[in-house]
This record gives sequence, structure tokens and C-alpha cells, in this order.
Amino acid sequence: MTAGKSMHLSALFWAFTRIGLLGFGGGPAMIPLIQQEVVKRHAWLDDDEFADILAIGNTLPGPIATKMPGYIGYRVAGIVGCAIAVLAVILPMIVAMVVMLTIFSRYQDVAWIRGMGQAVVPVVMIMMAQLTLDFWNKSRLALGWIVSLIMASVAGVLIYFLGIHPGWIIGGLLAAALLRPTSPGKEASR
Repeated sequence: MTAGKSMHLSALFWAFTRIGLLGFGGGPAMIPLIQQEVVKRHAWLDDDEFADILAIGNTLPGPIATKMPGYIGYRVAGIVGCAIAVLAVILPMIVAMVVMLTIFSRYQDVAWIRGMGQAVVPVVMIMMAQLTLDFWNKSRLALGWIVSLIMASVAGVLIYFLGIHPGWIIGGLLAAALLRPTSPGKEASR
């Protein structure tokens, strides 16, 4: 194994271990942490690639907390990178879950234990709001604010009022983008 690949594997392991240790609130709460490590800290992906992986990951079954690290690890260091990223993100969660549930079940009537879980909620809310703002700005710049607002509103109605799973909506948009006819000028420039 080359020194460069070994450095990538080490960086992958520590990046996803940090995510696994700090990802309170489950998969969706981990997305901003993954973006911070993968896009901003290590520059393994740019914002567009990250958004694409997130969109496709949301259409597939299973937890986003393992799909994204698996693909990102594969992109950075192949199959070994995939395995290391997934293991690094899930092992801290498994250990933390066993320890925390053991403590919680033993001391669930203690006020500070109960408050500990409640105190994490506002922090996760701010992290999700920051990610939402980042995606809003990206959408607004790519599509314009009117189209972005219309698409967000329609998606909101479909998800929250009609109960359609977000994966179906994202899959439909991906299919529409793939099936959309391209003009001859755009085809020639590819």
C-alpha cells in the first residue's frame, strides 16, 4: 500500500469516526457533519457532488448515515475506503448506544440525564437550519428563487400533507432531469 493511500485511509477513518462520535440525532443530523468533513475540511467532494450524493442517497433504502460514508469512502480510496468509512461511522455509534442506553435505563429518573437528551435538540436544529440555508442558496443560484420556492412548496405539500416519501419525489425529479430533452446546441457542447 502506498503512503498516499494509507494517508487517505487514515484521514477517512478519523473523519468518519468524528462524525460517528458527534452525530447526535441520527442520520439527518449527521449530514452537516459529513459535509463539513468531506467538502470543507478535506475537499474530497465539492458542494455539487455532495448535493448529488445526498439526493441519490435519499432515494435509496437504508440509513443515510451509512450510505454516504460508504460511497464517499469508495470515491476516496476504493473498496477498502468504503469499508473503513462505514466501520468508522458505525462503531462509535454502536459503542455510544450501548453505553448511553445502559446509563439511561439505570438513571432515567435523574433530572440531568433526562435533560441531557433534550439539550441536544436545539443544537441539531441549528445544524439542520444551516444545511437548509446552504441548499436554499445553491438552489436559488442554480434555478432562481421563484422556481426554488415553487419546487420547495410543492415538495412540502407532497411530503407533509399527502404523505409521499421524499425518495419518490427525489427519484421523480432525477427521472425528469434524465428524460428532459436537450436542445441541439447543448448536446453539441458536451
